[in-house]
Amino acid sequence: MDSVGKAMPKLTINGKVHDLDVAEDTPLLWALRDGAGLTGAKYGCGIGQCGACTVLVDGEAVRSCVVLAVDAAGKDIVTIEGLGEKGRLHALQQAWIDHDVPQCGYCQTGMIMAAAALLRRTPRPSDADIDAAMTNICRCGTYQQVRAAIHAAAKA
Repeated sequence: MDSVGKAMPKLTINGKVHDLDVAEDTPLLWALRDGAGLTGAKYGCGIGQCGACTVLVDGEAVRSCVVLAVDAAGKDIVTIEGLGEKGRLHALQQAWIDHDVPQCGYCQTGMIMAAAALLRRTPRPSDADIDAAMTNICRCGTYQQVRAAIHAAAKA
């Protein structure tokens, strides 16, 4: 950290190391969006409630608006941009399309990332598992499509 309150965390995002020059109190969300240019995670509420900013940190779903970038240094961060592999959509991304999940789409990247953490922990989740894990808020109310898409991705 330099004398003006800047931190220079090395963040491993989607397998690539980024040296970011951000204020020490910068939330991970803004380091991702403004520092690394990855805009998939969205700002929703700023208090960790809505989930639009959900990313994976060491495989766990976290609300990036309430995690400091410096606290994510040394951890493996995955955003929606890094979820698929070699130009192919992740099974969840494809299931989201196949089940017409997105309406306005604003919350969807956070939903997909939360679902990815769920499937990592529980490869064949029950409806109850999905309901417990998916705490993201969708103003359009696509919760039934989200559940169907998660079940489809689990079978893929």
